[in-house]
Amino acid sequence: MSNPIVYGASWCPDVKRSRALLDDKGVEYDYVDVEADPAAEARVRELQDGARRIPTIVFADGSHLVEPSDDELNARLSR
Repeated sequence: MSNPIVYGASWCPDVKRSRALLDDKGVEYDYVDVEADPAAEARVRELQDGARRIPTIVFADGSHLVEPSDDELNARLSR
């Protein structure tokens, strides 16, 4: 199974919170800064019908969460 991909930006408090939760749980993930990678920003916009809300977390099965709360992210990780 491949790692989840966290699309975000370093200045975003929601990205920091989600990454901290993943780190605390020992979840390995790939981080992509949408401000440094135009292709990543395009992928986020594709997933969100043109929006660019972060964090966007994409899982190995193709599902994704946009700006998840800690509860939402925990629920997805416990599947």
